[in-house]
Amino acid sequence: MKLLPPPQAQQITPAVHLEFIQNQAHVADGKGLEEIENYHRSLFLHEHAAEIERAHQEVRIHQDRLTHLQQRLDQTQARLVTLDPHIPAMQDGEADVKPTAPWNFWDRTMFASAFLAILVLMVFGVLNISFNLLESGLVTFIESPVRAYFWAALLPIGALGVKVGWDCLRNARLRDIYLWSSLAVGVLAVLVWVAAYSAIYPTLSRSTAEQIESLSVFDEKQPKESGLLGMNSAGTKWVDIIAVASQAIAEIFLSAVLGMYMTTLYNRHRPVQLASNPLFTQVEKERLSLQQSVATERTALAQALGVKSRLENQLSALVAYAKSIYQKETALIRDQVHQKNVLLEQISTQLRTQLETFEQGRNGNGHGKSSLISGRSAE
Repeated sequence: MKLLPPPQAQQITPAVHLEFIQNQAHVADGKGLEEIENYHRSLFLHEHAAEIERAHQEVRIHQDRLTHLQQRLDQTQARLVTLDPHIPAMQDGEADVKPTAPWNFWDRTMFASAFLAILVLMVFGVLNISFNLLESGLVTFIESPVRAYFWAALLPIGALGVKVGWDCLRNARLRDIYLWSSLAVGVLAVLVWVAAYSAIYPTLSRSTAEQIESLSVFDEKQPKESGLLGMNSAGTKWVDIIAVASQAIAEIFLSAVLGMYMTTLYNRHRPVQLASNPLFTQVEKERLSLQQSVATERTALAQALGVKSRLENQLSALVAYAKSIYQKETALIRDQVHQKNVLLEQISTQLRTQLETFEQGRNGNGHGKSSLISGRSAE
């Protein structure tokens, strides 16, 4: 059995069966091309039938997956159309859908004033308390003055804690009670601070000469009269302690109340808040995942179709090449038959010519003999 490989850079397997083609070319039954095609198709399938069937199955599997994923993607997109990407945020347990008033000049001014008041109270309170601690004569603050500032930093932290307590309340009535109670404590602390400062102000306002003149060794009532106003060796008195404590309490609660007032102003003019819809976000993630899966399946389907097309093209090329060889062999046989016919015709013509010449010569010899016989008889 002879095999003739096709003249291509990438050889197609299996190769063309030349002996079968030659046998079919010598059989003049009119079905040579059909027989050649069937034979080489069977020969190709014998080698690549499993690969072709695998390619068909992969194409079918990827088509089914792609159809299923496309249906899910269409359903997901249909769900997204019915969902809103944003929903109202919850404000005090209710949906934040109520419209708010726009900001006006008075509210802006009050908001800025409250902010500046809180800033001034905190800065003044921290500096005042830290200075009082440094002047108290305590060794821990004298050796490390920064501790006094850290101690004074408890004022803004305390105010923040009072404000956080108000923010954690959800009942409007409890919030009002909390706010007015804090305001009352702050105002009362201011009054106590004013009273304590007024009590020690006459002593603080005296000059040095007046202080010396007021001193008397024989005056027994002096310590009693000046019991509220006298100064101890450490430079402080219990009235000073009351003044400092009331000042700290006033700064804490008044700063917290101002913070509550700023929050109330903001809530009155705040914009309507919208939050991301978690259901929409979940469905959107699912849609993106399905799109990625669809793209992957389309790539896999394209590869499977490419393998299938490659095998089909190989089969078509093999059959076409076999047919061309068959036609070539058929043409060669026809040429050989034609040449044989021409040669036979020439041989027959030559034989016919020679026979005619021989017959003519034979006829000429017979006529001469008859004339000689007649002449002899006449004599």
